[in-house]
Amino acid sequence: MEIINKNDKALLEEYEDFAKNSRYGNFMQSLRWPKVKDTWGWDAVISRDGDGKIQGTCLVIIKKIPIFGCTFLYAPHGPVCDWSNKEIMQDLFEGIKVLAKKYKSYQFMWDPCFEEQDRELSEMIVSMGFTHIYDAPELSTIQARNNYMLRNIEGRTPDEVMATFKSDWRNRIRKASRKGVVCRACGKEALDDFYPMMQATGIRDGFSIRSKEYFAKMLDGLGEEHCRLFMCYLKDEESGKEIPVSGAVTTQYAGKTCYVYGASSNQHRNTYPNYLMQWTMINWAIENNNFIYDFQGIPFYKDETHPNYGVYKFKKGFNGEVVTYAGEFFYVFMPLRKKLVDLCERIVMKMHARKTKKLIENRNKEFNTEK
Repeated sequence: MEIINKNDKALLEEYEDFAKNSRYGNFMQSLRWPKVKDTWGWDAVISRDGDGKIQGTCLVIIKKIPIFGCTFLYAPHGPVCDWSNKEIMQDLFEGIKVLAKKYKSYQFMWDPCFEEQDRELSEMIVSMGFTHIYDAPELSTIQARNNYMLRNIEGRTPDEVMATFKSDWRNRIRKASRKGVVCRACGKEALDDFYPMMQATGIRDGFSIRSKEYFAKMLDGLGEEHCRLFMCYLKDEESGKEIPVSGAVTTQYAGKTCYVYGASSNQHRNTYPNYLMQWTMINWAIENNNFIYDFQGIPFYKDETHPNYGVYKFKKGFNGEVVTYAGEFFYVFMPLRKKLVDLCERIVMKMHARKTKKLIENRNKEFNTEK
C-alpha cells in the first residue's frame, strides 16, 4: 500500500482514472469529493499489484472532533476494489491504520456497496477486526441501505428501457411533454429556481435540507461531466415566462447515474414533471452506457402506512428493483474516546431533531397563513 502524495499530479490523475473507471467506484470516492466536503479534511490510500498497477483505492474524509482532540475517518461507499479480495482489502486497511495514527483517529468507518445478502463478504470484513450491525434499522446509517435501481439499462436503447416501465408511467412521461413541460440540464444559475422548491419539499415531506451553497459546491466540485442540475419548466400562458416545477441534482460516475437530491413545486403537479425529469436523467445514463441508474433511498418501503411509502411507490413504477446494502463497518482505535464522542453526538442529535421539528412546524404555519 501507499499513502497518496497530494503534490504528485500524475499520481492524482492515475488514482482518479482508476476510481472513475472501476465498477466498484462511486462519486463519493472521487478525488473531487473533498471539494464538496470542504469542511472535512481528506487523505487516500492506494494498493498496487505485483506489476505496480493500481488494484484498489480508498478516499478517506477526516472530521475533527472538537474538545476531544481526535478525528473520525470515513470512506464513503469505499473502498474501490474487488471487495471479495481480502488481500487487497487488508492492504488498503494497513494504509488506513497509518492515517489513523497520523490524524489521531478514534474510529474509522467504511460502507462498500455490496448487498446485505452477501453475508460472506460481511463476515470477511468482520474477521479483519471490524464491528458490523447486521440488518441495521432505517435511518441509522449515514448512507441509505435500501435503494431502488434500474440494473437492466446497459447496452439497451431508450425505447427498450421505456418499454419495461409500467404503462401509466410511460403515459405520464409523454403527457408531461404534451402539457408543455420541458426538462434540461442547467448550470448553477438555475439554483435560484431549484432551491425554493427544495425548501418547499423539505416542509412538505418533513426533512431538513442542505444549504444552497452545498448544491453549488456539488456542481462545481464534481464538474459538469459528473454532476448536473436537471430542471423542469412549464411556460406560463399569460406571461410567457417559464415556471420551475421540479429539479434534481444528479451524479454520474463509474458507470452509475445517481439521483441524489430532488425537489418539486407544490403547484402544477398534474403536469407530471417528475416523470419527465426521471426519464431525462435515465437517458443521460443510457447515452453514456452506464450499467446502473440509481433512484437512491427508499426508507420504510415495506410499510404502506408510512409517509415515505409514496417515494417507493413512485420509483417502483419504473420497474427496477430494491437493493439493500450491507451497511457500515467500524474499526475502533480509541474505545474510551468513542464512548464519550458517541454520548455527545446523541445529545447533539436530539437537540438538532427538536430544533428541526420546531423549524418545520413554524414554516408550515407560515405556509398555511400565506395560503
